[in-house]
Amino acid sequence: MDIKQLVVSIFETVIKIVVAVFLIMFIYDAAVKAYDYGYRVFAEEPMTVGEGRTISIFVRESDSVKDIGNTLQEKGLIRDSRLFIVQELLSEYHGEIVPGIYDLNTSMSTEEMLEIMATKPEDAEEENDS
Repeated sequence: MDIKQLVVSIFETVIKIVVAVFLIMFIYDAAVKAYDYGYRVFAEEPMTVGEGRTISIFVRESDSVKDIGNTLQEKGLIRDSRLFIVQELLSEYHGEIVPGIYDLNTSMSTEEMLEIMATKPEDAEEENDS
């Protein structure tokens, strides 16, 4: 075995080790992020602890879950609109959001907000009773 082959062999081994370390780090980082995101789907904390702020939102008939999530994020009621889409998809209120005006609080969990938005607003119920 001459020097040239030895250098090439060492170089190839170093490259393989670097690639393996990079792949392991990438997979580990992706797994940690996936776990965190999955955990947040079911255990997302409210934006504030305690009383919080009450914010009114308007849900139109044409609004998709993505639109509602974006509105909630813009108003400061949730942290991540994409996470809201997954939470709505996996909740018992999937597809049951009713158009209307809702008073939501920053101390509410996403599940509580979905529960409120899945019931008819009080104003609409009073109009239907008349």
